[in-house]
Amino acid sequence: MTCTLAELADRARALVGGGRRAVLGITGPPGAGKTTLAESLLAALAPHPPAGLAPGGWVAHVPMDGFHLADAELDRLGLRDRKGAPETFDAWGYAALLRRLLADEDDMVYAPGFDRRLEQPIAGTIGVAGPARLVLTEGNYLLLTDGRWAGLRGLFSEVWYADLEPAERLRRLIARHVRFGKEPAAAAEWATGTDERNAALIAATRDRADLVVPSALLGEPGAAPE
Repeated sequence: MTCTLAELADRARALVGGGRRAVLGITGPPGAGKTTLAESLLAALAPHPPAGLAPGGWVAHVPMDGFHLADAELDRLGLRDRKGAPETFDAWGYAALLRRLLADEDDMVYAPGFDRRLEQPIAGTIGVAGPARLVLTEGNYLLLTDGRWAGLRGLFSEVWYADLEPAERLRRLIARHVRFGKEPAAAAEWATGTDERNAALIAATRDRADLVVPSALLGEPGAAPE
């Protein structure tokens, strides 16, 4: 089993061949360290491109979080109390962005980001320039196959599953909710309620991943969660 960050970086680098653009997906339940892993890979990969590519801009990071529906739309749909569930994302918009990135026809593609302090998506905050050959993206539901998520899997060269130990994942998740404004009791209630229901759904997709990344590579205990 691949077991070091360097080996993961080599595997990711190998996805880019013949000058084509590739998308590597990282999935897993809330708090599993998906963003931490993506950022670690980005830092490891950027200075060491495949032959023929320049360091730095050959790899980009585009999280799925920017495709959260805004609170105003969640209120309209009656879904505010389920924020973070599959139906509270614009999965069609996310798929359209990935298809545009893979088409590789534009000098720059802008993607939305997500402000955790506002808990809102923000348009046009992430730019992917033409030279980027590898796009790292992470999100909870990359391996779902039903509804608005159908067909998404085929857009990734590979999908890796972040498999953080459950107790540590929950600890980090509660800490994240507190850091971004929830009272500790409310943070624990959300993490063990809404988040945990979503986590169970995501865990059922684990066997569809190309690679399961173990806890040892998902940050030290006490590290910032995804």
